[in-house]
Amino acid sequence: MRIAVKAQYQAALEWLELHPELHTLISLGLLVLVAWIGNWVVKRILVRGLYRLLQASPLGQDPEMSRSKIIARLANIVPALILSSGIALVPGLPEAAVIVVRNVCSAFVVLTIALAISGVLNLVNTLYMRRPNAHLKPIKGYIQVVKIALFAITAVLMVAILIDRSPLILLSGLGAMAAVLMLIFQDTLLSLVASVQITSNDIIRVGDWVEMPQLNADGDVIDIALHTVKVQNWDMTITTIPTKRFITDPFKNWRGMQESGGRRIKRSLYLDQTSVAFLTPEQIERLRHLRLLDSYLSGKQHELQDWNSRLAEYARDPANTRRLTNLGTFRAYVENYLRQNPDIRQDMTLLVRQLSPTADGLPLELYCFTATTAWARYEAIQSDIFDHLLAILPEFGLRVFQHPSGADMRGLGQRLLQGPESLRNHRQEAAEITQ
Repeated sequence: MRIAVKAQYQAALEWLELHPELHTLISLGLLVLVAWIGNWVVKRILVRGLYRLLQASPLGQDPEMSRSKIIARLANIVPALILSSGIALVPGLPEAAVIVVRNVCSAFVVLTIALAISGVLNLVNTLYMRRPNAHLKPIKGYIQVVKIALFAITAVLMVAILIDRSPLILLSGLGAMAAVLMLIFQDTLLSLVASVQITSNDIIRVGDWVEMPQLNADGDVIDIALHTVKVQNWDMTITTIPTKRFITDPFKNWRGMQESGGRRIKRSLYLDQTSVAFLTPEQIERLRHLRLLDSYLSGKQHELQDWNSRLAEYARDPANTRRLTNLGTFRAYVENYLRQNPDIRQDMTLLVRQLSPTADGLPLELYCFTATTAWARYEAIQSDIFDHLLAILPEFGLRVFQHPSGADMRGLGQRLLQGPESLRNHRQEAAEITQ
């Protein structure tokens, strides 16, 4: 039996020697098969077993660990090593082909290790950001610097392996070449770096509303290229901005507003400070008919009565007591009006506040967010609110501050020509309107 098997083996060898090309193909096929089996054994047995062992630890139970695929990437080294070691055993291959396969496999091993290290760095950054105060001292910038250095070294090593030269020789040649390339392709390199930063940090996207006043750009991003970013302004003109300007210059991206679902209203009513006064009992009773003020006035009057009752004999002088003002009551009305408005987001900041008095009047600022981000609807909601507030101001005895117009000056001139009696009548009319 052994003699027969040995004879068949010798015959097969003699037949393969007569057909060297076929011998080479069969050997290559066997080498690829061995590499595939090695890859299957490592990924299906060793890697799965290692994952099961890691699941016993807190790190292995973390979903970020499985998503990073660090171990799976390292497993790709095994078939590359098998091919690199076994290619020399394949008969009939030229020496150049053996060197090329070895170099390619070695470069692949270097790239795989670099990608695995990059995955480790991403995992470190993710785990670090889970700390309570990690946002105060982020390490993402340092991780990116390490990754840039890592891939730069990887690129040099891969090129050196592929051309079968020492990395030091390659670096010495790149030093002189880099100076020339920096001079010739300065704008391209700066744009390339800016594009990488824009993409990695998610600074802008196509469809974002951006605003860059220094370049008269205010509209939607319609194209992001290597050298330029195109912004279609609201007047349908197109502004072309160098990509690097989004890294070096300040600009506003309205994406956060659009994703939040609410757009801010921040506008002031400028009131005439001379119209601010205490409310009389008659005015309080008249304002009780306003549904939005009934509960406010009741609660406020109880509060003021309790306060004033503790003043004893000092309460006889009205200057010592606390009283309702038309401005404070109007401010409460405006806040309740916004609270009852379905077009205003109640889960976002909502306040009505006084700002510092100015020469143009006393600013009463409204700060709230609409329930929509659509431009036309937003402007309609804002206009409706201020239409109502301007119309209801006289109910509180308040006036909007306004600089004298040409018609005011002409009217004053006519009254001066008519004499003091006309001016006296005008003052009486103004006092009756205020009351």
